[in-house]
Amino acid sequence: MSDKKKIYKPRPVSGFPEWLPEVRRVEQQWFDHIRRIFESYGFCNIETPSVEELDVICAKGGDEGDDVDKEVYVIERLHKDENDKEARLALHFDQTVPLARYTAQHFNELVFPFKRYQMQRVWRGERPQAGRFREFYQCDIDVIAQDDLPLHFDAEMPAIIWEILSTLPGMENEKIQIQISNRKILIGLLHALEITNIVETTRIIDKMDKLPIEQVRHLLQEQIGLDEKQCDTVLKLAQIKTTDTSFVEKIVTLGVEHAMINEGVQELAFVMAQLAHIPEGGVVADLSIVRGLDYYTGTVYETRFVEDPTYGSICSGGRYDDLASNYINKKLPGVGISIGFSRLFDRIKQKQQLPVAGVSPAQVLVVLPAEDKRAEVQTIAKTLRDRGYNVEVFHTPSKLKRQMAYAERKGIPFVWFPPFDEGGNHEVKNMLSGEQVAANASDWTINV
Repeated sequence: MSDKKKIYKPRPVSGFPEWLPEVRRVEQQWFDHIRRIFESYGFCNIETPSVEELDVICAKGGDEGDDVDKEVYVIERLHKDENDKEARLALHFDQTVPLARYTAQHFNELVFPFKRYQMQRVWRGERPQAGRFREFYQCDIDVIAQDDLPLHFDAEMPAIIWEILSTLPGMENEKIQIQISNRKILIGLLHALEITNIVETTRIIDKMDKLPIEQVRHLLQEQIGLDEKQCDTVLKLAQIKTTDTSFVEKIVTLGVEHAMINEGVQELAFVMAQLAHIPEGGVVADLSIVRGLDYYTGTVYETRFVEDPTYGSICSGGRYDDLASNYINKKLPGVGISIGFSRLFDRIKQKQQLPVAGVSPAQVLVVLPAEDKRAEVQTIAKTLRDRGYNVEVFHTPSKLKRQMAYAERKGIPFVWFPPFDEGGNHEVKNMLSGEQVAANASDWTINV
């Protein structure tokens, strides 16, 4: 009988990414960068549980229909009791539902407009593929008001996103474009043309970035029943794309009038005018942008790579009138936008554009010459840490060559040598330049 221990060979779980320490460090730098800019605009951070009650998630209604039901991961104990009456729990598939529930639950304790950001994992049971995961991070910002939300917040959202994406480490050579529309324009047009199947029509228009225009026309005719003239008008509107407010004149030439169209045009013109400071082509009014979620009622956003538009949106969102109405009898309009963090990060990683980072966050490795020097070495490390540096002490008195190799492998930029002999000098070596100089822990500084 063999006593050999059975070894389980670990393997990655599809759709659940994990990174080596050096990649994770860059990911953390991205989070820090995004957090800093969110907070610079006055957004406060919240974190909600990974799970919500299934009834809360389902209360979102028909905005995404059965597709969402198929993606939700339900949580239950492996050995639950037959009479277990605990609420059924599910991992949240976005951060919108938790925000709506959170706002309703804490309504009396919040200050409105409520400006919050959230950077958390979400889970969706979809087929893993390039840029799509089952577990991934989203970075969301939303502003929720009571009764009325000023339109200038609709312009603040893309301004924040442009500031973030245009300055993210590794994104320097990427051209991005924020596409903005207003759903009132298309929905007003559909009303004016007496098209009643609004939801399905908007969802077909939302496919224009994925399908040839003739195929979209075919879907509008076969599935919705639009005639030739209706199709022409709808598709002409959806093809309007301008970098300024000239879309207004283009809409007028369609010859279709409706109060909702006028309202949407005025709102979109205001937002575009507020974004005139963004470089040419960075923001466009694109009337094909609809967002396939029914809860969006006005401004909508999508963000794409200019040189790879088929990759899909890396940042999207829009304005909604009553997202929390399923949880509270209050009018709470809001506007929000979400960065598909993991999707974006994975793309830049695959293109090998992430900045190089060492395995360790330590800036200094202090050499340990001998065991009887440990107290002295720890004092040096504490002095440097008290001055704000990240410091690691080598764990055992080994050959100097081994300690230097350790620092090199972990990407620690400076190595500190305490005196090996009584009365000797402290010295520090720059691992990149090779320069080695005398130093004092109480006043030494890193010169970049």
